[in-house]
Amino acid sequence: MHYSSSHIDSWGTVHVKAYRMVGWKQAFEFQEVPQPDPRPGQVLVKVAAAGLCHSDLTVQGMDPGVMNADIPFTLGHETTGWVEALGTGATGLQVGDAVAVYGPLGCGYCRHCLVGDDNICDNLASLPGAGWGLGVDGGMAPYMVVDSTRQLAPLGTLDPVLAAPLTDAAVTPYRAIRRSLDVLEPGSFTLVLGVGGLGHLAVQILRAVAPTTIIAVDAKPEVREFALQLGADHVLAPGDDLVAQVMEITKGRGIDLTLDIVGAEGTLAAAMALANAGSRVMLIGAAGGVFPYHLWSTKWEVQVSSSMWGSVADLRAVIGLAERGLLKPKITTFTFDQAPAAYAALEHGTLEGRAVVLPNG
Repeated sequence: MHYSSSHIDSWGTVHVKAYRMVGWKQAFEFQEVPQPDPRPGQVLVKVAAAGLCHSDLTVQGMDPGVMNADIPFTLGHETTGWVEALGTGATGLQVGDAVAVYGPLGCGYCRHCLVGDDNICDNLASLPGAGWGLGVDGGMAPYMVVDSTRQLAPLGTLDPVLAAPLTDAAVTPYRAIRRSLDVLEPGSFTLVLGVGGLGHLAVQILRAVAPTTIIAVDAKPEVREFALQLGADHVLAPGDDLVAQVMEITKGRGIDLTLDIVGAEGTLAAAMALANAGSRVMLIGAAGGVFPYHLWSTKWEVQVSSSMWGSVADLRAVIGLAERGLLKPKITTFTFDQAPAAYAALEHGTLEGRAVVLPNG
C-alpha cells in the first residue's frame, strides 16, 4: 500500500509515513504516524538517511518476550540528518546542523552510561528498547526525535547520506579494534572474517589506526578484490584450507587479533585455531555459532570477547576518521518507497556495501 508523504487530519495533526516493525515474526509495514514534536530538552531531526542492518532482521525474527520493546515502532538505527527544531532547554546545536544519531539507548545514570558507554547499559532490560529503531521510534521516517543533544554528533563537512553507516557499521568494528590496540603492535597480524557492511569498514579502520598486517576473508571474489583496494594485505576465501593458508602467510605465528564479523561455528573454530598466545578474538557477528572454550581449547591467554556497538566517543572518532578521508562507506541508496526492496536485498545477501534509505528524498 502506498501512503502519501504527509497529510493533516481534521484535528490539525500532521501525519507522516514511517516504515515500522508491527509485530514479532511479521513483515515490516508502512504506517502513518503523527509527526513528532520535541519536548523540553529533546531535538527534532529531519532525516537524511537511515541505514539498514541485519540486526533489524534478527529482531524481526525473535519470539515475543525475548527483547523488551514497545510494538509497533519505527525502524532505523543508523540515522543521519539535520536539526529541525530544538525543545526548550536543548543546547549545543543549532537548527540546520548536520548530525549523526547515536543509536544505543541507556539509562543515563549507571556506571557505563556515565562514561558514555550507553551500549552496555546495566539497566537495558528495564528500558523500552535497545536503541532508536530497535524498540523505540528510529529514523525510517521523515522526522525523528531524540531525547538530548548528547545523543547527536556533529557531521561537520560530511555528506549525511554517506555518513549514515558510520553510526553502526563503522562504530561497531571501531570499538572492537580500539579495545584491542594493545595487541596490534608492528609486526602483528589481524584476521577479518567477513568483508560486508561492517567488514569493509573494519579493513579501513585497521589501515588507519594500526601498524598491522590485514588478512581479509570473504566468500565472494569481487568482495575480496574490493578488500584489497581498501587496504587489506592478503585476501582469502573460506574453506577447509583457510587455517593452513593463514599460517603460511604468518610464517607459523598465527593471528594477534581476529574480528569475527560472521559469528558462525566455522568462523569461530578458525579464529580459535589461528589465535596465537596472548591474542584476542573479538566476536561481532550474530550468526549464533558456539565454540567450547576451556584451558586446553586454544593457545595460552587467548582473550575472547564480544563487542557490542559503541560509545558516544566511538561515534565521534569514526566521524573524525571519515572527515580526514580515511573512512569511506560503500553504500547503495534506496528511495523511501523502496524500503521493502532494500530489506529483501539485505536478507538475500545481494547488496553492495550498506543499504541506505532516504526518507526525505
